[in-house]
Amino acid sequence: MEKIPDGKQLILFDGVCNFCDNTVQKIIKADKKNVFVFASLQSNFGKEILNYIGIHPKTDSIILYEPGVAYFTESNAAIEIAKQLNGFYPLLQIVQIVPLAIRNKIYQYFAKNRYKWFGKKQNCSIPDSFTKEKFLQ
Repeated sequence: MEKIPDGKQLILFDGVCNFCDNTVQKIIKADKKNVFVFASLQSNFGKEILNYIGIHPKTDSIILYEPGVAYFTESNAAIEIAKQLNGFYPLLQIVQIVPLAIRNKIYQYFAKNRYKWFGKKQNCSIPDSFTKEKFLQ
């Protein structure tokens, strides 16, 4: 997709989820190599990407999309993102020792309850001028 800058990986996230928004802010701070750009699943661009890679638009998953390479969902997406961040985040790869089916069941349970536990916004957040270039629409 031509909207994704060369060499960047796209993270699609739930833009109205408080937990997801907080997680995106942490990723931005730990992305010292400037690898990631973001779009909400609710945005037109997010929906376009989901359609392009063949994922149902009502997904409850974070998506990591590497144009021309691959895409990752659920726990695999979280692990692939963590691998590329600075700080302690790459250590989270250790959860790969847990079988994928179990990891994803845990992920799905968390995703199903995230609004109840962390709340939900009426609209997606508007990025500040410092981070605005990281968000695609």
